[in-house]
Amino acid sequence: MIKILVVDDDAYIRRLVSTILKDDGFEVYEAVDGRDALLKLDEKRIDLCVADIMMPNMDGLEFCRNARNYYKDMPILMLTAKSEIGSKIESYGSGADDYLTKPFEAEELLLRSRALLKRYKIASQQTIAIGLLTVDNTSHTVSANGERLSIPLREFELLFKLGSFPGKTLSRNQLIEDIWGFDFDGNERTLDVHVGRLRDRFPPAGFGFQILTIRSLGYRLEVIS
Repeated sequence: MIKILVVDDDAYIRRLVSTILKDDGFEVYEAVDGRDALLKLDEKRIDLCVADIMMPNMDGLEFCRNARNYYKDMPILMLTAKSEIGSKIESYGSGADDYLTKPFEAEELLLRSRALLKRYKIASQQTIAIGLLTVDNTSHTVSANGERLSIPLREFELLFKLGSFPGKTLSRNQLIEDIWGFDFDGNERTLDVHVGRLRDRFPPAGFGFQILTIRSLGYRLEVIS
């Protein structure tokens, strides 16, 4: 059974979210703040975290940063009353995968949770389909209609990263750290250049996906149905 950790210092919100998730068939655990959540992650294999931002002892942003050091592929959904764009940027920059503001509809919470779990499953695979492309991370190959396409390594890594999380906005800092390394001291424009090359190499009409620029946040790959 899929295990979800609900992290919120408000007991009412924890019970509400837990009930919604349990009624949909998930196994749910609760934590009262970021510190408590990190202890729970040591005890249980958690598939998804739903966390508030404003909490005592350790808030949701610090929790995200700490959790990402050890659980890089675990999706995190921020559930918070803070709706400002600055809070969203900070959340994505701290490692959150999605952002839902309170008050919320139960069905939207379930839809976002299911979507994140689906993306996680895709991200854990070594071969993924992106539109009409097949991308194999083991052999570092890209193919379309049975034909292998040549692509530089950095572009491949960027394509695989974005394609592993279709529909999710990845922050600029996250992409730079994951592709070029934490100690990258080059020009931030490098990321934009590589995204531009991928767009030129794989036009949406021919390959069934597009890479969108999300202003002030980063980039998102979307498959065209």
